[in-house]
Order: sequence, then structure tokens, then C-alpha cells
Amino acid sequence: MASHRKPRTSVLASPTGRRTAAGLTTAALASVTLLSQSADAAPRAPKPTVEEVKQKVDDLYHQAEVATQKYNAAKERADGQRHTVDRLLDASAKRAEKMNESRRLLGTFASAQYRTGGMNPTAQLMLAKDPQQFVDRNHLMERLTGRQKQAVTDYQEQQAAATKQRAEATRSLERLQASQASLKESKRSVQDKLAEARQLLSRLTAQEKARLAELERQKEAAAKRRAAEEARKQQERERQRQQDGDGSTGGSTGGGSTGDSATSKGAKALAFARAQIGKPYVWGATGPTSYDCSGLTQAAWKAAGVDLPRTTWDQVKVGQRVATKDLQPGDLVFFYDDISHVGMYLGDGKMVHAPKPGASVREESIYYMPIYGSVRPG
Repeated sequence: MASHRKPRTSVLASPTGRRTAAGLTTAALASVTLLSQSADAAPRAPKPTVEEVKQKVDDLYHQAEVATQKYNAAKERADGQRHTVDRLLDASAKRAEKMNESRRLLGTFASAQYRTGGMNPTAQLMLAKDPQQFVDRNHLMERLTGRQKQAVTDYQEQQAAATKQRAEATRSLERLQASQASLKESKRSVQDKLAEARQLLSRLTAQEKARLAELERQKEAAAKRRAAEEARKQQERERQRQQDGDGSTGGSTGGGSTGDSATSKGAKALAFARAQIGKPYVWGATGPTSYDCSGLTQAAWKAAGVDLPRTTWDQVKVGQRVATKDLQPGDLVFFYDDISHVGMYLGDGKMVHAPKPGASVREESIYYMPIYGSVRPG
């Protein structure tokens, strides 16, 4: 018997079904529209102003300079440890040769002992890997000649010294590895800060870049006005001292030959620094084609016969502290509370310094950045 299927019912087949489907479709479209409108209405972060970008970029350059000083310190430590490790390895090689000579001499004695009477305890002593085990037995030592005893003593001393040197070299290698890790971290930090600053600047429009340049000119102009005002005040103080019968120049050199010497060295250092004007700032660089801030001051004072440490944090500790009003050409001026930047005083409130990435060694007002303090090396 043929089977009969029950006809399928279709919602779309009836007018009521069509109305229901249409209602569902309309509701779905309305939901999508509302969701789209809600997404469009989500608050977007406002674009930073040019002033905010400038502040952020300045902060990033400052952070990069701090990281640069950390890099300089880590590099100095790594270089020092590398020199120590090389020295220890050379000394260890020489010590090993001396130990081998002592061991060969012991072998000579042992061979002679064997030829004259077989492998007696004395020969065993000579050929032992650790003679100390036998030396501790007094009855064996009594059978050694004076020369043989000295050979054993020499071997023991060489062996002990070699062991000590190996341990020292191991510790130095560990310190070198730590310094290298710190160096790598500081380098990455500098690169990250500078990359972030470049990215911020690359997003600016031509109009915004022009506005940024104008803000920079305004800052420089304000710093120059401050320098000119301070220079005028200094000149007034000098005139007043001369009128009062004091012919001093106002510097804190202490007078006499010491002051003359400091002034002479400062002039030489400043002459070197000015000769570098126009060369690019490169973080970690010490010349002769590029410099960072402390690399420039270190190289300049080296040209005057004075060795300065590598970092700003160490340079600030060298020499005589000087008040801003008593600055003389060649003095070092340090900036920010973290002492992350340094320049060399030129006179009239100005300095020569390596400013930041993208800039070159130049003259600038010392009031362009907050002053931490100043020192006079030499």
C-alpha cells in the first residue's frame, strides 16, 4: 500500500507567515543598525595636542639619556671585567706552564728513583697526582733530599696558585656576563625610548611639525633671554667688586698658580669642545666623529690633560663644586635632578654640549634645562 506523506507546512506559504518573517527581518536589521550606531558612538581618545606631543617627546629623550648613562656605566664595567678576565687567563696560562715544569722535575726524580731501586714510596710520591697526600707522611719526607723537597714544595705552591687563579677567573667571568646582560638591557631601553619618540613625531602633520618647531624656538629664545640677563647681572657684580677695590674675577679657583692652572686647562678643554661643534650626537659615543654629552666632556678634558670618568654620575663627583654665578669657561654644568646631562660652560650663560639624538654638538643657553649643579675639574 502506497504511503502518504503529510504535506509540509511553510511559514512563508501563508500571508501571516510572510508578515512574521518580514517582522523578524526588520527587527534583525534594526538590531544591526543599533549595534553599528553604538560602535560609532564609542568614545575615541582625543588626538594629543602639539604641546602634549612635545612634552612626551622631551620626556622620552630625557629617559633615553638616563638609559644612555646606564649603558655607558655598564659598558665601562664590561670593558674593565673583560680586561681583568684576559689578564687572569694570561696569568693562568703562565702558571700552568710553571706547574708543568715543577711536575716534570718531579718526574725526573721519580724516574731516577725507579732506575736505582724500583718503584719505592719516594718514587710514588714523585709520580702522584696529589703529592700532598704523601707529603703529609713524615717518614716519606725524611727520605727526600733537599732538592727533592724543594721540588715538591714548588709544585704545591704552583698548584695552589693555579687553583686560586682559576677560581678568580671564574668569578670575573660571571661578573663580565652580568655586566654584558646589563649592557644589553640598557641598550634596548635607549632604543625603545628613541623609537617611541620617532613614532610620535612621524604622526604629526606638516602644520603640526611647524607648530612644534615654533614651540622649540620659543623655548630657546626664553633660555637665551635668561642667559643674557644673568650675564648682565654678573657684569654688574664684577664692576661693583672693582669699585670696592677687589680685583678678583669672582671665580672659585682659590687664586695663585692653582687658579691659573685650572683656568688654563679649562680653556684647553673648551677649545677642544668648540672644535667639535657640528658633529652629531650619538648615544654611547666618545668621538672623534660623534659624541654623547658625557663622551664630549670626557674627551675635551682629556685633551687638557685631565682624565674624567665616563658617566655624568661620576663626572659630577670630580673636581671643585662651583656656584652658577661663579662659573668659568671649561666648567661642567649638570642638569636635571637625576644628573643625566652635562655641558661645558662657555661664558655669558652659554655652554657647548651634545644635546640629544638628531642634533649636533652646539652652543646653547645653560638655562635651556633645569640646572643641578656645576664642578670645575683639574
